[in-house]
Amino acid sequence: MRRRLAHVVTQVAGAAERRAQAPHASVDATDRLGALVAVLRADHPAEPHGAADDDPDRVAALAEIFGLDELDVRLLMIAAAPDVDANLGAALDLLGGALPAGSGHVSLGTALELCGLGSASAEARARLHPAAPLRRHHLLLVHGDGPWLARTLQVPDRVVGRLVGDDTPDPLVATLTVHADGVDLPEAQSVARAVELGVRLVYVRAPLGAPGAAVAAGAFGALGIQPLVVDLRRRPAQTSGAVAVAAAAREAGMVRAGLVVLGLDDAIVAAPDQPADLSVVTALEDAAVPVVGVGHRGWDRGWSRDLPLCVEAARVPHAVRGQVWRRELPGADLAAAEWRDVVGLRLEPRDVAATVRYASMLGAVRDEAVGPGLVREAARRLGGGAGGRLPGRSGASLSDLVLPDTARQQVAQLISWAQHRDEVLAQGPVHGQGGKGSGLAALFSGGPGTGKTLAAHVVSDALGLDLYPVDLSSVVDKYVGETEKNLERVFHEAESLNVVLFFDEADSLFGSRSEVRDSRDRYANLEVSYLLQRMEQFDGIVLLATNLRANLDAAFSRRLHFVIHFPDPDVPTRRRLWQQHLTHLAPLDAADPVDYDLLAESVELAGGDIRNIVMAAAYDAAAAGGRIGMRTLAAAARREYAKLGRRMPPGGFAEIPAPGTAG
Repeated sequence: MRRRLAHVVTQVAGAAERRAQAPHASVDATDRLGALVAVLRADHPAEPHGAADDDPDRVAALAEIFGLDELDVRLLMIAAAPDVDANLGAALDLLGGALPAGSGHVSLGTALELCGLGSASAEARARLHPAAPLRRHHLLLVHGDGPWLARTLQVPDRVVGRLVGDDTPDPLVATLTVHADGVDLPEAQSVARAVELGVRLVYVRAPLGAPGAAVAAGAFGALGIQPLVVDLRRRPAQTSGAVAVAAAAREAGMVRAGLVVLGLDDAIVAAPDQPADLSVVTALEDAAVPVVGVGHRGWDRGWSRDLPLCVEAARVPHAVRGQVWRRELPGADLAAAEWRDVVGLRLEPRDVAATVRYASMLGAVRDEAVGPGLVREAARRLGGGAGGRLPGRSGASLSDLVLPDTARQQVAQLISWAQHRDEVLAQGPVHGQGGKGSGLAALFSGGPGTGKTLAAHVVSDALGLDLYPVDLSSVVDKYVGETEKNLERVFHEAESLNVVLFFDEADSLFGSRSEVRDSRDRYANLEVSYLLQRMEQFDGIVLLATNLRANLDAAFSRRLHFVIHFPDPDVPTRRRLWQQHLTHLAPLDAADPVDYDLLAESVELAGGDIRNIVMAAAYDAAAAGGRIGMRTLAAAARREYAKLGRRMPPGGFAEIPAPGTAG
């Protein structure tokens, strides 16, 4: 670096001598320029040829990575000079003449003169073309839109910092950078082999739960290359995907790293109804280092001139996932029963590390040892990534779900399937070939208030994911084709966020196809057909809830892995419901004891209605300054029956007097 700056000073001195010998030269400007040259020669003495440079030649390393020749390097050093030495900047200002004093930039004409290139030289224009290495890799910026020779050159701050020995990363790249540990999987070996053979762009399709980042990091690790992993979903709102990729590619080149780009497909196609941003792909193709992009979609042939090598990331085998958990929790007995569900959580290796870090923070704050409960809570908080757009998690568990044993066991089995899905999928395409997704679909059927929505929350919480309830009013559209577009947007967002997709009152959307009598029937049938196809391709968890199972199209049965009926509660179930809801409101009124048997026998309502009665009784008791007793519950039950438009069943319960009256 020192020798190269001395060479720039020599070039400036030569230009100063030419200015001094020119007719009608300004004496004042010539004297000032001569004084600056004298100072610069003292600060940057020319070294004897062959003398050792005790500074590492970062310029040569930069030239090697980005494919710069000696002329490119000279242009780069001249443009960087004002940021390295203020006196050099002042001298270049004086040489530029037409630039305002102290502008800090070198005119293009001055730079060409110092490099010995004519202003009309075709080679000069080629060196500064947007496709030339200096500009393609964003090592040199050209400012201005006036005459070509009057435009100015600038070297970005990060590049100047690298040249002088500052390795602080670009602020944008620092924001995008995430940590990812590699895993030794066959896919990682395939990617490593491709990079070793000179393939510059590899695309890893990673469905939900597949370790795309770990495969890419593992490939570079196998080659002894440090990976720079960036997540485009972390970029600021005003920053385009192309700008983020270009900055990351430049950073990777300067530190000799392989580039891993996560969220690539979402940066290319932000929404299904928007055109692809091909400038992102161009930025990838322009990178000077090998790039591995990761996304959950397949690569669209129209995105690039040449198809990149595409690799499908399989789910993490159970044994490998256990190794990741053991690495993060070295003291835990992961073979114990209480840890099995934790190991079965559908987390990528980097998400496992983040979950354990969060659980450790929770444990430190609460003064608790890190155990399965804390880890599961951390996974629930970190799992969905919905950014606050979805309802908060309910904290519900299977113990909160009061159902007949058969229905409760089926919900538990659904959760177990979801937790062990990756282990099964790693064995082969058990879901079938032909574009079928690896998701799970379940139907909850039953009357209102029987626990279908609560069960959906229990499933999502047990899996450490957010529940994504679909707002049907924002999906169904009267215009032809709009409903399909809205549904595609819903499925796309659900796949991006890794959430449990929940269609309540699904019969209104997934209704039976009918005989085509007019165009309206034809388009309605198309919507149902699209839903059937899209649900079969979905890689996540889909839950459907309906009060009218008979209204669903028969073709859904083949695509459903579970059909769980939530019956109206029988007497034993109603007794457990009363006990569960009233447990939270203890102590009760000892002078007016609650008769659970009478409540279970007499109030023939669903769990949601029983919850409403208990809630109303709690408010009534609080307003009266007392506690809940049998009379308070009886009064609330009578109001609930009236609200539902139903007649109170015969029996002693209806005769219980209201609170405050004589018994």
